[in-house]
Amino acid sequence: MSDILDIEKEFLQYVKKMQAYEEALNLMYWDLRTGAPKNGVEQRSQVIGVLASEHFQMSTSEEMAAYIASLSSKQDKLTEIGKLTLKECKKQYEKNKKIPAKEYEEYVVLQSNAEHVWEQAREASDFDMFKPYLEKLVAFNKKFIEYWGYSGNKYNTLLDMYEPGVTVDIIDQVFGELRDVIVPLVKKITDSGNKPKTDFLFHKFPKDKQKEFSIKILEQMGYDFNAGRIDETVHPFAIGLNPGDVRVTTRYDEKDFRMAVFGTIHEGGHALYEQNISKDLIGTPLCTGTSMGIHESQSLFYENILARDRAFWECNYELLKEYADGQFDQVSLEDFYRAINEAKPSFIRIESDDLTYALHIIIRYEIEKGLFNDEIQVEDLPRVWNDKYEEYLGIRPSNDAEGVLQDVHWSGGSFGYFPSYALGYMYAAQLKNAMSKNLPNYEELLRKGDLLPIKNWLTEHVHQYGKTKEPLEIIKLATGEGLSAKYLGNYLEEKFSKVYQLS
Repeated sequence: MSDILDIEKEFLQYVKKMQAYEEALNLMYWDLRTGAPKNGVEQRSQVIGVLASEHFQMSTSEEMAAYIASLSSKQDKLTEIGKLTLKECKKQYEKNKKIPAKEYEEYVVLQSNAEHVWEQAREASDFDMFKPYLEKLVAFNKKFIEYWGYSGNKYNTLLDMYEPGVTVDIIDQVFGELRDVIVPLVKKITDSGNKPKTDFLFHKFPKDKQKEFSIKILEQMGYDFNAGRIDETVHPFAIGLNPGDVRVTTRYDEKDFRMAVFGTIHEGGHALYEQNISKDLIGTPLCTGTSMGIHESQSLFYENILARDRAFWECNYELLKEYADGQFDQVSLEDFYRAINEAKPSFIRIESDDLTYALHIIIRYEIEKGLFNDEIQVEDLPRVWNDKYEEYLGIRPSNDAEGVLQDVHWSGGSFGYFPSYALGYMYAAQLKNAMSKNLPNYEELLRKGDLLPIKNWLTEHVHQYGKTKEPLEIIKLATGEGLSAKYLGNYLEEKFSKVYQLS
């Protein structure tokens, strides 16, 4: 017994060293994206390459193989953290080892070239420039699926990288139910004569005032500035080095305050997750969010469900006015609330509102699933893409840049990633429904700006577990049932029927 615990202890020390490399890499990544000197970027990239290579080699080394072999047969003797860390390391080891080294090297080079060509193709709005690279990326991933193996649908293997335990059968059901709610609702809103006024949103709102207001809201949410900071970047993100150092970034637009304010709230939701993971998991690969979707559920809960609620602004609208230099002095709370909840079909996913956003994801999911089941060919993508936008959103892209070339994900080989965005929104709505039963005064808490009981509920039911539980396990434990689309469908229907005064 003591022998196996000694091996486990050595194994966890080995993993702790790997996590130290990862923390250093994350810190350098944050620095590159928040203003590192331009002349140092090339050398910094070389350093990142060396550390990333070392981390990868440790994850696939003979030493790691020996630990996996020694511990796998005696898992019942391990501590819970040791058992779960072994499971995670074994999964990564097998994933990386099953691809021949030469093919992996070719794939990495292809990814780098493809992203560069994608940028040029998007600028020229010419899918044919990118097509041969995308065909190769899809072909490589089809080959990788065969190496890794699959259960049921081939696409399940790609889904599992981002959303463990979630399958095509589950997504087909919940996405189908959600699509059937949103598509007719979008049509009703498009035909409605009760559109909100929004012109007052686009006046000058000084950057420094936006930042001060955003910090006030982060504090209200329970973000710990002793364990984090806020910085400016071009493409906002949150990054967790460890629970004691979780940083958010944002981007300011003085003609549209929503970018920074709602963007900061979104990243703040991610950050609260990382700040409140159990400290027992530090130094293991379990000290992070369990999946892309559960992570996104935290950011979308705060950004869309909480911060676009009328009750939230009953508390914070007067505060916003204090920072807004008169911009909203003649605007009623009701008009402001309707304006920030405007919904209308748009071509660009990242610019879409919180009603139509899920349709952008459903379209991408249906296309990816078709690609990996040989039902759609790469050459068909522009036509299939445009047809789906017309069918679901009632609009048809006029060129490839606003259509099939708008997202960077495919150029990096990130297939299976998109569904997590819409799954996250579903998780968020389902968690909010369960939370409301435990916190029947939820709306009153928003009106008072007392958001800590909400954060504490999420920490108890989601945050603390890190990666020790899979997404559907967290949802089942927190809500008492499996994943359901009805909570998001009901939320969107109820909210937007009120905003647009639909009969």
